[in-house]
Amino acid sequence: MSAAEGPLVVGVDTSTQSTKALVVDAATGEVVASGQAPHTVSSGAGRESDPRQWWDALREALHQCGDAAREAAAVSIGGQQHGLVTLDGHGQPVRPALLWNDVRSAPQARRLTEELGGAKFWADRTGSVPAASFTVTKWAWLAENEPEALRATKSVRLPHDYLTERLTGEGTTDRGDASGTGWWASATEAYDEEILAHVGLPPALLPRVVRPGEVAGTVRDSHDLPFAKGTLVAPGTGDNAAAALGLGLRPGTPVLSLGTSGTVYAVAKQRPADPTGTVAGFADAHGDWLPLACTLNCTLAVDRVAALLGLDREAVEPTAHLTLLPYLDGERTPNLPNASGLLHGLRHDTTAGQLLQAAYDGAVHSLLGALGLVLDEDADRSAPLLLIGGGARGTAWQQTVSRLSGRPVQVPEAKELVALGAAAQAAGLLTGEDPAAVARRWNTARGPVLDAVERDDATLSRIAGVLSDAAPLLERSTDAR
Repeated sequence: MSAAEGPLVVGVDTSTQSTKALVVDAATGEVVASGQAPHTVSSGAGRESDPRQWWDALREALHQCGDAAREAAAVSIGGQQHGLVTLDGHGQPVRPALLWNDVRSAPQARRLTEELGGAKFWADRTGSVPAASFTVTKWAWLAENEPEALRATKSVRLPHDYLTERLTGEGTTDRGDASGTGWWASATEAYDEEILAHVGLPPALLPRVVRPGEVAGTVRDSHDLPFAKGTLVAPGTGDNAAAALGLGLRPGTPVLSLGTSGTVYAVAKQRPADPTGTVAGFADAHGDWLPLACTLNCTLAVDRVAALLGLDREAVEPTAHLTLLPYLDGERTPNLPNASGLLHGLRHDTTAGQLLQAAYDGAVHSLLGALGLVLDEDADRSAPLLLIGGGARGTAWQQTVSRLSGRPVQVPEAKELVALGAAAQAAGLLTGEDPAAVARRWNTARGPVLDAVERDDATLSRIAGVLSDAAPLLERSTDAR
């Protein structure tokens, strides 16, 4: 480990499948140590995880960081959004957390939208129209299906809140993650009493929303982690808001993130409110807004297709006739929570490589379709797309995004941007800087730019046509798992 020029900070990304920890030099942005440990996600009727796994994974990831973690002056937790963590009076999980990609609450999402004034009411009030991923719909599902768990719940948290509270002993969240619950009003930046009353959630069960730049607390004791008692703890935030911090995003710069889910987003100065529900009007972690569109099926779905075919994920071949809508977990964009995958155009001469390319095309089509809605009207449509996430370094992903977007594509060299954003947030506590400015000082967005190529309008039109024709079938699909 090289000698640090400034104090050390820890940034954490507790994602769907693992927890990653980075120890970062606050002065230079150099990552001096890192660690990672996996989680288990159920594959039964829904998508659930025991929150205690996240703590165990955090402990293991920090242990891998060695002595560097013990020197940290501040820590911040970034985490997967929307997950419903229900705790009893002793702070223990009542049941496994319902994760963002658990779509069992789709009926509750539809009902809540109808019962409280329709889509425009929700968009105006919260910035977003409820979807099956949102926390408020999961709470409504729990009330209908597991009332005994509801009665046992004494506090409700998001995944990053759970870890922050175990560090500090205080129930806190931030505006970025709170904005993805469906019960935080973006217009007033406070919990919405009408929505909470409607779903039967007492406000006292929710964490305090910490302001950007405010200290959420301090490490209350050493637990079994390497932090010293009194180490500063930043508010933390949701994964997309953390990645936006990690890139030091300025308003109007588009981001396409390729992870278990796929997202497109940009920082905006104006509060978004899309009544179609395509764009979620999230807050960011430092006072602006983060309009975002999300797909449930991205790298995991494409990797599953590759595995079924026995192919390396890069073994793609061009196709001009095959369409695959890879909605293996249902889908959020378009809003088809009960859909399954759909293949169209299969022929005797179709190759496995063409089928795999069609999976890439289908996943990217959904993301690019929402990009125009995410960006402001005056945004520079020729500016490079920042391509991040686990899939961003894959050649097939890069070439598919480039071909279907027709835009230059920049791939930042920095890895683990969610954890880096959390680290920038922790560094901001020490320096008083905006965390995005910290990340720009660290030059985290630096990376090669792929030149624009002619957009493949034929493929985009073919996929759109199949989706339009198949929409009635997809809407009737049921989850057969």
